[in-house]
Amino acid sequence: MLKTPELAMPRTCKVTTICNNRREVWTDYEQAKAYFLEMMMSTDGEERDRAECVYIQLLHGLEKCADED
Repeated sequence: MLKTPELAMPRTCKVTTICNNRREVWTDYEQAKAYFLEMMMSTDGEERDRAECVYIQLLHGLEKCADED
């Protein structure tokens, strides 16, 4: 049996993030998650909240993640 359910895995390795009106296309999903985790841990206030929003969406395996609700 798989450790991670297949539905939780991203369908592609490509992900688009939008944070602070900055759009980035990542070819490595894990690199994007690491970047936003680091940003979340090293900032505070509104910047932290924005990074956390994107990071949570990345954890859910979305292909397009934004810092807006």
